[in-house]
Amino acid sequence: RICVITLAEAHPLLQSGKTIKSISYQISANCSRLQNKVSGKSKRGAQFLTELAPLCRISSSDGEEYTIYSCIRGRLIEVNENILSNPSLLQQKPSTEGYIAVVLPKFEESKSITQGLLTQKEYEEVLLKRRNSSS
Repeated sequence: RICVITLAEAHPLLQSGKTIKSISYQISANCSRLQNKVSGKSKRGAQFLTELAPLCRISSSDGEEYTIYSCIRGRLIEVNENILSNPSLLQQKPSTEGYIAVVLPKFEESKSITQGLLTQKEYEEVLLKRRNSSS
């Protein structure tokens, strides 16, 4: 029932061979995802995220900055602090050690969230359409 937030295979940071310069969980002057302190079975203290809540900002060596959003409603259980000291994990192991965060959706919403996800085949079709429309 937990959701692990990672970069999609089609994300520009994974496609174009860019180098990641820095990653910041500081979302605004008053909000840092690193200050998220979760305790107990009910996950007290976890920051609540909406679908449009920014999780982190990633800067690449060419000056581009990417804001990574939660894309899911739920409680922020954990952020991956390992990518702060080793940003290349995002590119080398994006779906394992290079994850961005772990989010726990509300129990009653978790079923509708998983039903709305694309299969690998559907995702590849979306990417193919996107590439064909841009060329």
